Amino acid sequence: MKGYVEPGFKKEAFNCPYCEVYAHQKWRYRLLMYNSDETIHQESMYDQLRLKGWSTSKCSHCGKISFWHKEQLIYPKSSIAPLPNEDMPDDVKEDYIEARNIVNDSPRGACALLRLSLQKLMPHLGVSGKNLNEDIGNLVKKGISSEVQKALDSVRVIGNNAVHPGELDLKDDIQTAISLFRLINYIVDNQISSKKEIDGIFEGLPQKNIEAIERRDK
Repeated sequence: MKGYVEPGFKKEAFNCPYCEVYAHQKWRYRLLMYNSDETIHQESMYDQLRLKGWSTSKCSHCGKISFWHKEQLIYPKSSIAPLPNEDMPDDVKEDYIEARNIVNDSPRGACALLRLSLQKLMPHLGVSGKNLNEDIGNLVKKGISSEVQKALDSVRVIGNNAVHPGELDLKDDIQTAISLFRLINYIVDNQISSKKEIDGIFEGLPQKNIEAIERRDK
C-alpha cells in the first residue's frame, strides 16, 4: 500500500495498529500505577509507582491507546508488514493478509504464503497460474520490464526456499519477508494499479478523439 508507515517508537505519525489510518500520535513517557481504592497525590510517591520502561501512544483518528515497553510495541500486537495494495485481487489479498498476520512470529511461513499469493496473482496478469516459473517466462515474452521480472523471480525463489531446504535460512529473517511484501505490492501497482489509472484517463477522452486514435492504429 502506498504511503504505509509502520508504527515506531517516538514517531509523530504512523499507520495506527488499531484503525490502520495514518494519523498523528500523542505520546506519554511516564506511566503511573494508582491504588484501586484511592488516588495518590503525593509527588514523592511517584517514583515508587512509576512503570519503568513503559510508554503509550494515542491515535488522533480513533483515539485508542497503544502500549510500548522498552521502545517495542506490546499491545495491540501489530504486524510490521505493509498493508496490501488497494487493487490487489481478493483471492490474492486473502493469503497476503494471512502472511501479514504471522510474519512477526514466522517469517518463513509468511514467505511461503507470499509465494502462494504470487501464484494466485498470475491469472490476473493473463497467464495460467499452474506453473509459476513458466508463467514468469511467459510474462517476459509479453514484454514485462526487467524490474517486474526480478520482483517476480525474487518472490518465487525465496518463497520456494521457505518451503524446501535451500541456501536461505528464513526462520528468523523478518527483513527478507518484509521485502517480499513490498515486492508483491510493487507488482500489483505496476501491473494492475498503473494500468487501471491509465485506462481510466484514456477512457475519459472525448469519443471522437478515441475513434481517431483507433483509426490511426489500424
